[in-house]
Amino acid sequence: MNPTGEGGSVRLDHFYDKLSSLAYGGDYNPEQWGPETHAEDMELMREAGVNLVTLGIFAWATTEPTPGAYDFTWLDAHMDRLAAAGVAVCLATMTASPPPWLARLHPETLPVMEDGTRLHPGSRQHWCPSSPVYRRYAVRLTERLATRYAHHPALALWHIGNEYGCHISRHCHCEVSAAAFRTWLRERYGTVDALNEAWSTTFWSQRYSTWEEIHTPRAAPSFRNPAQRADYWRFSSDELLAAYLAEKEVVSRITPHIPVTTNFVPIAKTLDLFRWAPHLDVISYDSYPDPHDPDAAQRTAFSYDVMRGLRDGQPWLLLEQAPSAVNWRPHNGRKPPGRMRLDTWQAVAHGADAALFFQWRQSRGGAEKFHSAMVPHAGRETRVFREVTELGAELAAHPALLRSTPARAEAALLLDWPAWWALETDAHPSRVDYLDGALAYHKALYDASVPCDVVPLDGNLSAYRLLLVPHLYAVSQEAAARLTEYVRDGGTLVMSYFSGITDEHDRVHLGGYPGPFRELLGLTVEEFDPRADGTWAEEIRLEGAEQVVAYDWGGPAVTRHAYGDGTAWYVGLDPDPKTMRELLDRVRAEAGVGPAAEGLPDGVRVRTRVTEAGERIRVRLDHRDGSVAVERAAPAVPRAAPGALRR
Repeated sequence: MNPTGEGGSVRLDHFYDKLSSLAYGGDYNPEQWGPETHAEDMELMREAGVNLVTLGIFAWATTEPTPGAYDFTWLDAHMDRLAAAGVAVCLATMTASPPPWLARLHPETLPVMEDGTRLHPGSRQHWCPSSPVYRRYAVRLTERLATRYAHHPALALWHIGNEYGCHISRHCHCEVSAAAFRTWLRERYGTVDALNEAWSTTFWSQRYSTWEEIHTPRAAPSFRNPAQRADYWRFSSDELLAAYLAEKEVVSRITPHIPVTTNFVPIAKTLDLFRWAPHLDVISYDSYPDPHDPDAAQRTAFSYDVMRGLRDGQPWLLLEQAPSAVNWRPHNGRKPPGRMRLDTWQAVAHGADAALFFQWRQSRGGAEKFHSAMVPHAGRETRVFREVTELGAELAAHPALLRSTPARAEAALLLDWPAWWALETDAHPSRVDYLDGALAYHKALYDASVPCDVVPLDGNLSAYRLLLVPHLYAVSQEAAARLTEYVRDGGTLVMSYFSGITDEHDRVHLGGYPGPFRELLGLTVEEFDPRADGTWAEEIRLEGAEQVVAYDWGGPAVTRHAYGDGTAWYVGLDPDPKTMRELLDRVRAEAGVGPAAEGLPDGVRVRTRVTEAGERIRVRLDHRDGSVAVERAAPAVPRAAPGALRR
């Protein structure tokens, strides 16, 4: 498929023209090393099959050691050296970690926590996303970089910032941020009266009379206004996006032929990635599964399904992973032999056109010196580097995979960041974890080797036979109507508990739970009844639905309701993995959704990619012994599109 938006397809052609096979390499930080090491780097990159590196991510202080005094000579040399070696560059704008001089000259650029604590240099991401001063300096550096390297033969891709929201995930609570929040609220609501209505400020005497009375949700004596907190999350995501867009505008204006990306961190509620996605020419992701986690493969698959869904199935880039151990967990287990290969092929199977690592050469000092790298401290004669070299050759042997697209799934899971933000505010009947819920539903399909796309509320739902909807707590009437239409037209929907409870402003839909979904589901939830052990339960009154599963103490827990030409299921509890699998196996069978391949043993997963010529390539991942098989697949048996099954 062709990427959409702002000439993205043309720009991506430039990126792909630099490659003859899947992109392979890592973060290259030559500023940490001297000339002898640089020469060895080129030799080892050729040996390892590296064809793409990210360059300059944390090099602002090296490039602008004092305000306005730029030194690009070091970067010129590395860009030229990489071009001569046939290695393309994803060039960073260097703005993720400002030099200490910026904080010294402008302490107002530093972020402030909700309790008033101001954060300082000495780490990274020590900047307020709303700060016009930070943005001015960041844009100035970006403009110099774009102008200097606009037509450099090594330049393949722009990398804006780095891991937005990784550390300042709750944005900032300084006065600059408070003013920016008020501006954002004015644009959203128009008047203070409209905001008061949306935030239900008659409760606890919170009514505002002027915009100036409104602040970010700072530390307070008790529960803070939940609608205010949900809006603050929206604002935080939008404000970080605005910082990204300020730099993107520069590179898009000066280098309109170069595509633009930034790397997202493992799935979190920080950023509404569906709002970000249209502003990236290609999605990039950093993946760090824990070798000690028995569920790591499924959690990783879920993340990759999200990345694939952000731009409707377009291939994406794995911009960071670890060759072996990381440095930031309490216990940093190494990847055993073969695990790096298996992890990489899992990303490719789920749509990645790049497999890069953090980082190329393991640092001698600094906070990440024990984070593994393609070239370990011990150098070339190591297991890790041997596996890196073997993997590079193996990926290069499959050029047809480049720019191929994953086969469209027949099942999808709905993911909605605004619902997530509203769900995880305070003072609810019980704690409900949105991500855990999404992972539980995804796992039942993953364990059955059933491909699953991840889609937004405004996505093309009609393309799917089966739609899983975990914990859609906050939903507008308009969005709820889209889900109702999906089922009426023949789709099969599975909705979990605590959905349809409030509108987009966290105001309860009156008339009985689950609000706009009562008719669709054929039931009313009279009361929530969470148990002392943390398990969820509720009193359900059937109004057309049939009981499928009962609670241990009686009463419907899982229901099924024929609606229009489709079927709506409701799950009023957290099934254990075995029960969830059995339930969704039944639902899948009724919906006509099958696995990627029949007869697969437990631990084996298969995914298929389709080349631009229509050839199908199947990747078989065996998580029992770590083996991988890449093979040509038989043409798909034509099946009726989901819409064709609907009367």
